[in-house]
Amino acid sequence: MPPRVLVTRHVYPAAIAILQEAGCVVDYHDSRDGMTPEQLGRRVRHADGLLCQLTDPIPAELLAGADKLQVISQIAVGHDNIDIAAASARRIVVTNTPDVLTEATADLTLALMLAVARRLPEAERFLRAGSWQRWEIDLLCGNDVHGATLGIVGFGRIGRAVARRARGFRMRVLYAARNPAPPEVERELEARQVPLDMLLQRSDYVSLHVPLSPATEHLIGVAQLARMKPTAFLINTARGPVVDERALIAALEEGLLAGAGLDVFEREPAVPAELLALPNVVALPHVGSATVAVRTRMCAIAARDCAAVLTGERPEHPVNPEVLE
Repeated sequence: MPPRVLVTRHVYPAAIAILQEAGCVVDYHDSRDGMTPEQLGRRVRHADGLLCQLTDPIPAELLAGADKLQVISQIAVGHDNIDIAAASARRIVVTNTPDVLTEATADLTLALMLAVARRLPEAERFLRAGSWQRWEIDLLCGNDVHGATLGIVGFGRIGRAVARRARGFRMRVLYAARNPAPPEVERELEARQVPLDMLLQRSDYVSLHVPLSPATEHLIGVAQLARMKPTAFLINTARGPVVDERALIAALEEGLLAGAGLDVFEREPAVPAELLALPNVVALPHVGSATVAVRTRMCAIAARDCAAVLTGERPEHPVNPEVLE
């Protein structure tokens, strides 16, 4: 009997084609709304594979009823929505889609930095509202990016890609990470490792690139925001809960920061009205990897890894490789 794969919500067509070509029966919930936990629980019981997204909670309770399930393929790099320990205990392989979205997310990080520093959304709203009457010496003046100090928190693939772009702006690059980068990487990127507190104190722009975990939840809170310069900007393209959102709002309202560029939020898709009301905040709806090419490749990679497990091959991107041993 051919393996059955449950696809939880709308994906690019490449994923469906790859699964079907591998001989899988595809149970495709082609909806942008996804399924309720009850619906997902009922349908996953019949699945050998699960192709899911960040917006699909996959807790231990769900997996307890999925006796046939062999693989969970996540169309994302992050996998904090999946109980990895519970999956591993049941010998379920979990895969993700690293590498493919590195460059697109790094591009967006620089775009956010430039947009908030140069007040671009504010300037566009000003023009569209018909408020522009004449050129003025101090009209919508912002901050320089070139030559500024960039602090990168988390120095993995995306953090390093951001540092590579920052060199083109002649920025001084500091980074905070659990482990130092290889010396040749530090030389190439002209980056220096410093403790987080020092990075926060010295940086004009602080850009977050850490995964969400118990250790990084609210990594940036009241104490950390208080250490930043009042002229500094916070950029977050990682995960919303890495920042204490209420603390950030208070810091921005009190003038303790110059602004923030945010692609992610604590309780997506909900965004606090107080945050949206601030003119020095650029807010985007989690579009860090949102190019057609990248999202198509993410869907294809996840589908190929799912099919690989179900046909007895080794997937390219296992999150819990110990299950395969």
